[in-house]
Amino acid sequence: MAEPCKTIVIHPQQIKIARKRIDESNPNQLTKFFKIISGETRIKILLALFETELCVCDLSDILGLSPSAVSHQLKELREGNFVKYRRNGKENYYSLEIEHLEPIITNALEHLKEHPTA
Repeated sequence: MAEPCKTIVIHPQQIKIARKRIDESNPNQLTKFFKIISGETRIKILLALFETELCVCDLSDILGLSPSAVSHQLKELREGNFVKYRRNGKENYYSLEIEHLEPIITNALEHLKEHPTA
């Protein structure tokens, strides 16, 4: 548990700025966004889709997982609007739904290069 402040100094302008940022940022939606991409398999799928459109069988081979396991992860990504698919005969080909996701992941990778986690 955090210790209470020892000195009573309130900075109203900074508090106002910080509260405004929190209110405008919709933390609940932001939390959901990061929860969806937080799974290791989902991250791997996204990294693969940054490069090219892939079907479930391709992703299954790349990840060494069953098509069923890959499909489950793709369902999560589809529901979060991270990936989309197009049907071609009996196959579904997946690609990124939101193109601006790549810079988010790339920035995270750069951060990890500079500040590796334990």
